[in-house]
Amino acid sequence: MILVIDDNEDIRFTVQEICEFGGWESETAINGKEGAEAFAAGRHQLVLVDYHMPEWDGIQTVKAIRKQDPHVPIIVLTVDERIELSESFMKEGANDFALKPIKAADLLSRIKLNLKMAKLQDGTQTAFIEKGINEDTLRQVKSYLYNQSEPQTINEIQKHLPVSYQTVHRYLNYLVEMGEVEIQSHYGSKGRPKNKYTLL
Repeated sequence: MILVIDDNEDIRFTVQEICEFGGWESETAINGKEGAEAFAAGRHQLVLVDYHMPEWDGIQTVKAIRKQDPHVPIIVLTVDERIELSESFMKEGANDFALKPIKAADLLSRIKLNLKMAKLQDGTQTAFIEKGINEDTLRQVKSYLYNQSEPQTINEIQKHLPVSYQTVHRYLNYLVEMGEVEIQSHYGSKGRPKNKYTLL
């Protein structure tokens, strides 16, 4: 069951249609407070939450849901691409973002990927611990890539994050394995092609 929290009726309808097409049942809430109360019933595998809402905004809603469940995947629906906003969401525990206007193919792939990751973790942090992956660092890498309009090299990513080149390389390889990031080879006028990375 997927929980859709959005104050816009048209968007709630659209997202429910997308969920149905993907084979998932869904239910909706019209604001963050109602959504957090609905989530307390304990029947949801994934949450889709809007940013701008009455009662509670998306950040407050994510915070409330994360207090109830530290592992459920939370995808934020927003038109706002500011890096400081994505960092605020990541800090409170959001897993992913889907930009509005919503594209069915994009949302379907993000739901599938986040459900897959949740199954991999199986309610624990074992998958992260085994691979030596820190969840906060992973969020920082994903947040940076999310806010870039073009694929980035490891050097470009490392300059904007408080981690080493080797760490960025390891986290990117992990995200590639998970199917969240794609490697693109860019050929210059001479020399070896540069690998650049982009979120799928």
